[in-house]
Amino acid sequence: MSAQDPKTHDELIFTRNLGIMAHIDAGKTTTTERILFYTGKSHKMGEVHDGDTVMDWMEQEQERGITITAAATQVAWKNHRINIIDTPGHVDFTIEVERSLRVLDGAIAVFDGVNGVEPQSETVWKQADKYQVPRICFINKMDRVGASFEGSIQSIKYRLNAEPIAIQLPIGAEDGFEGIVDLLENKALVWKGSQLGVEFQTMDVPIAMKENVELHRKNLIERVVEFDDVLLEKYLNGNDILISELKKAIRKATLELKLFPVLCGSAFKNKGVQPLLDAIIDYLPTPLDKAGVVGKDPEREGKEIVCSTRFDEPAAALAFKVATDPFAGSLTYIRVYSGIIQSGDTVYNPRVDRRERVQKLLKMHANSRSELECLKAGDIGAIVGLKWTGTGDTLCDQKRKVVLEKIQFPEPVIAQAVEAKSSSDQEKMLLGLEKLVKEDPSARIRIDSETGQTLLSGMGELHLEILIDRLLREHKIQANIGKPQVSYRETVAQTSEATYTFDRNVGSDPQFAQVSLRLEPLPKGEGIQFVNSVKTKYSYIGAEALKAIESGFRESAEVGPIASFPLIDLKVTIVDLVTKDEKSTSEAGLKAATALAFQEAIRKSQVFLLEPFFKMEITSPDDFIGAVIGDLNSRRGKVISMTAKTSIGQVIQAEAPVASLLGYATDLRSLSQGRASFSMEFLEYVQVPSKVRDEILKKLGRI
Repeated sequence: MSAQDPKTHDELIFTRNLGIMAHIDAGKTTTTERILFYTGKSHKMGEVHDGDTVMDWMEQEQERGITITAAATQVAWKNHRINIIDTPGHVDFTIEVERSLRVLDGAIAVFDGVNGVEPQSETVWKQADKYQVPRICFINKMDRVGASFEGSIQSIKYRLNAEPIAIQLPIGAEDGFEGIVDLLENKALVWKGSQLGVEFQTMDVPIAMKENVELHRKNLIERVVEFDDVLLEKYLNGNDILISELKKAIRKATLELKLFPVLCGSAFKNKGVQPLLDAIIDYLPTPLDKAGVVGKDPEREGKEIVCSTRFDEPAAALAFKVATDPFAGSLTYIRVYSGIIQSGDTVYNPRVDRRERVQKLLKMHANSRSELECLKAGDIGAIVGLKWTGTGDTLCDQKRKVVLEKIQFPEPVIAQAVEAKSSSDQEKMLLGLEKLVKEDPSARIRIDSETGQTLLSGMGELHLEILIDRLLREHKIQANIGKPQVSYRETVAQTSEATYTFDRNVGSDPQFAQVSLRLEPLPKGEGIQFVNSVKTKYSYIGAEALKAIESGFRESAEVGPIASFPLIDLKVTIVDLVTKDEKSTSEAGLKAATALAFQEAIRKSQVFLLEPFFKMEITSPDDFIGAVIGDLNSRRGKVISMTAKTSIGQVIQAEAPVASLLGYATDLRSLSQGRASFSMEFLEYVQVPSKVRDEILKKLGRI
């Protein structure tokens, strides 16, 4: 029985699909490189600082020492196969984490042993909560000055509101860190010598640690038995509990998101990675542990379809990433949830109502690949040559049409004007940008209706810088770049209603449509919702005409009345629809009537201008705290809290508008003689104060 290629459904118990997630610089890629080395997937340890890692294969990643795009690979460990996705830690590339977690069964959350939970740690943890992904925690960098295993566990408990449970303890600290104690086995694992961490010694617990280990082991057992009635009874009766029984109970609690096992080590110093691989096998879920993914029938509203992890069901898969390959063309990464997809098959995409031919199937290892005959339920792989499929699309068997839950994409917060250096390159540039945006749905392009400029929007300055760099390197296009601009938004503050009658001749044909709609504000972060409450009373108005009505609203919502910024957090309900006859009813007429009714409703409502705010964490020595806070105040920032950390000074939690943070990295270095550092992530859109609003509109030439 081979764990490499499941022949039967039951062999999926030997499969793990997991992601590695963390804050930037916590050591995700280094941990992944060690996993590749110890499992025999690679024969050389890649180092981030040397720019020779397997998983960070893009030139931009190797130059900057950061992960930009999620890379997939597959390794074997103890007769199990593990599909791994190494995700970025930088907030600008959060979409890569979002779409990876959407298709994974489990995750390893890596934390810096010195800093514990950091801002992006919170973001990725919430993303994993959203998709109900079981996790194990790895406290990395235990060899660094100031590393604290207990402090990191406490930060997981209180900052993430989670239930961490230590199944290991570190032996030694900082320079003296030499191994771990396995609390379940009650044994010490020590790494000595220079065999790149391949071999380690198993020995008795050091005498100096025995009392502490016994205390932690007792607490571990007491907490674990609470999740299993049989074990609880055995424990209360004073009977011995087997290690296998404890592992089974920990696994059950982990899968139910009630406990998060915590391990420790130093990936860079090659310590603690093999026990982490064992924990993946012991505690993270198999594809069979999911009851089945629920999708919707695209042809019958409200009907749900369960896609079970079975090979004998009709195929259903989710496309979670699209990449352009210079040799293979378009690569579409998929997770198969049910059935089997074979090379040469035809699959159906409900979003575009098209059939797609599967030219080739690939198993990925970073940017290298090998060809496969088929992908089965529980597998992650890539398809070559799909033309219409985008990120978040479902691919299914036409005999059982199903739409799986889509992936939510964040709103971009910053934009730059992009202009080809020569008019002959303009069309080529737009094609290149369209390819980049298809690969990365957190980036957008639009043509400014007033200036005619092409605007590229993204999640931050680094995101835009990488996109422009890729435009040059991958698409060989030289472009003039404007200054970064903030992507403002508009929203409504009250409910309004409007009716518009579209009654005119288009060419020689009379067109008539009357649309009545209601416009309502939604809570922050709800996006845009469309509801058609009209039960079709005209047999000649079909699905395409209803799509035209929605399209009329959504296109109009792209341009707000204050300064032409997109509208967000609003709901439109079509309350009435009147037409004369089939001849005078067209999709164009319905779309125009909806758009004009929407614009009328907007005019009746109060509209606000919104600006993006970032949540910040600034670490600064005590000497510069006054200057850092004074600077924050001058940027309309607000300090939320301050925490003293003996080894590094003060940690400031703050919020500030993106508009005032452009170029902040350079300014902070100047203020602190290069000794302060910061990280930030998108928080929410906030109403712009009236004084600032007037300044913005003045700059834009609106007043």
